[in-house]
Amino acid sequence: MELATRGVYFAGSTTNPDELQMLQMARNLSDAEDGFQRRKKFLMMDRDARFSEEFRATLEQVGIEVVRLPPRSPNLNPHIERFMRSLKDGCLYRLLFVGERPLRAAVVAFLAHYHAERNHQALDNRLIDPGEEVGRTAGEVACRERLGGVLRHCRRKAA
Repeated sequence: MELATRGVYFAGSTTNPDELQMLQMARNLSDAEDGFQRRKKFLMMDRDARFSEEFRATLEQVGIEVVRLPPRSPNLNPHIERFMRSLKDGCLYRLLFVGERPLRAAVVAFLAHYHAERNHQALDNRLIDPGEEVGRTAGEVACRERLGGVLRHCRRKAA
């Protein structure tokens, strides 16, 4: 999560992440072309053993300073904790998944909703990634559904 904009990036998922998977995620995060961490200076992380020394070294090689949170301190990163609660309550707890592919699709759909359709109180009720239709005051109202109606959003159509 990028704290300034509250934008969240999905690096991938797996049922049992091992060190090779985590090293690949570190490379994905720090990729010069389309990595989330490009042009970022810091990455905050907890002390999970999956964030190995090699994982941290991979990030530090490209100039990203790894900030490890103190042990047993979940309140030091409340923004991502709140995002995870929103993801679970608003999406994951309402669906049944049969495999990893539908779970990934649901997370990607929630992220699209979270960035472009959901107001954020911490951002003065603005959208993270507003489209061109934001601010319209005239026109027919259209509702959009994602994930079979689990996520809904209404906005005005172009006049």
